[in-house]
Amino acid sequence: MTLIQGLQTAIAKRRAYLRTRHEIASLPLDVALDLDIYPGDADKIARQAVYG
Repeated sequence: MTLIQGLQTAIAKRRAYLRTRHEIASLPLDVALDLDIYPGDADKIARQAVYG
């Protein structure tokens, strides 16, 4: 993998992380609780979903 490809991959993952974190944090509280998600854990959940 070249440096450019590595940077592109890192940028794509960062965008996916930020988008996922925003969507989880933006869930209405009743919907989040129905899904057994605490909105305060959005960072942890997004990190696990994107980076493994």
